[in-house]
Amino acid sequence: MATPEQAGSSTPAAGAISAPGPYAAAPLDAGTISARLDRLPATRSIWKLVVLLSLGFFFELYDLLYTGYVAPGLVKSGLLTATTHGLFGSTGVASFIAALFAGLFIGTIACGFLADRFGRRAVFTYSLLWYTAANVVMAFQESATGLNFWRFLAGVGIGVELVTIGTYISELVPKQIRGRAFACEQAVGFTAVPVVAFLSYLLVPRAPFGLDGWRWVVLIGAHGALFVWWIRRALPESPRWLAQQGRLAEADRVMSELEAKVRSEYGRDLPPPAPPMPVAPRGSFRDMWVPPYRSRTLMMTIFNVFQTVGFYGFANWVPTLLIKQGITITTSLMYSSVIALAAPLGPIIGLFIGDRFERKTVIVVMAAANIVCGLWFSQAAGAVLLVSLGVCLTLASNIISYSFHAYQSELFPTSIRARAVGFVYSWSRFSAIFTAFLIASVLKEFGTLGVFVFIAGAMLVVMLAIGLMGPRTKGLELEKISN
Repeated sequence: MATPEQAGSSTPAAGAISAPGPYAAAPLDAGTISARLDRLPATRSIWKLVVLLSLGFFFELYDLLYTGYVAPGLVKSGLLTATTHGLFGSTGVASFIAALFAGLFIGTIACGFLADRFGRRAVFTYSLLWYTAANVVMAFQESATGLNFWRFLAGVGIGVELVTIGTYISELVPKQIRGRAFACEQAVGFTAVPVVAFLSYLLVPRAPFGLDGWRWVVLIGAHGALFVWWIRRALPESPRWLAQQGRLAEADRVMSELEAKVRSEYGRDLPPPAPPMPVAPRGSFRDMWVPPYRSRTLMMTIFNVFQTVGFYGFANWVPTLLIKQGITITTSLMYSSVIALAAPLGPIIGLFIGDRFERKTVIVVMAAANIVCGLWFSQAAGAVLLVSLGVCLTLASNIISYSFHAYQSELFPTSIRARAVGFVYSWSRFSAIFTAFLIASVLKEFGTLGVFVFIAGAMLVVMLAIGLMGPRTKGLELEKISN
């Protein structure tokens, strides 16, 4: 095991203690913990942690993405209108979408620091319980005001969870599988899309037992709370976070337990850790605004403002866009269900290519595909072509999704990772608040073609921001990317 001198430091890191067992010869510090984690082979125990976090992401995406699928039911029940009275009217579908993203904005920008302060494991658990409870209350609302208020509160919890899961995964897996780990998370998570689409197809046009179908869709998603404690019991706290907080004995215990499991599955001695790299001490908001993080913060802020237009501009509006093209509500939901089947396919592709290509390159190429398929979709009429282009749009958007979630988690150090990711990601939520109203207005004035021209312009900005400003991250240690 390399000593701090070999790593380029003359003395052990402040707060370092001697490591027990096979690491007794080296001081135990945050750099050593990270080096021990990054050299682990990707055995069953590593992938089990990824899958458990991915299950949490499934329930999160279910709650996040049912908006577009229950919207026709909300209109049918008379709670909301399809179009908006005035640019910022509060009784249209756009206000319901905007309420969600207002909550997401608060949850990510104002509460992203919670995972840096209280730990990844605790915040992962309690934010999920928060938004589940808010959704249950929302399902029984009888006014647009009540609906939007509780959707806002659910959005706060979902926003915190979005930041925490990405941070958690990036810190628990070794460097060589980071891309595939995020692809796995998104593949499991995005199976929620066909599930919610199919449930909406079955339930939204009906009222089982006298309760509107859209309410059943919301309540079914609330069952995620039943799984959260089971998931939590099997998840360790991030050893990187523990070490960075100075809780070195706890970090070493988590690492030792994980190493023992991996060693037994690997069937031979683990490879030696690389020389440890320096790890930044506890950080603050201002640390995002010094080089090299300042340019990364600006880049990802620009990216997130505009990527939301492409992703949610289609995902949240696809049934409404189809209805606008003369398709009935039932047929629209059926087409949307078929398109939604493609949602997990993009991340499944990522399981094979996630660590083979630079993430910035994948984002740029898929943004270009989004432009082409979106403009074509706006001119299509036949069922087969509409569904095929919808599938292509979904694939492109979801490949971008797993790629950028991994990418933005890699760009910042452990000391400010959750805070920084929360800050840059919050601007996608802020953008989505106004995107909902803008798309409703564009759809009313210019039809489906106008919506996709608007989306194409946003995707062009995404290509320029990431293509021109983005650093390379493939196969590099988090600490090396940070430094």
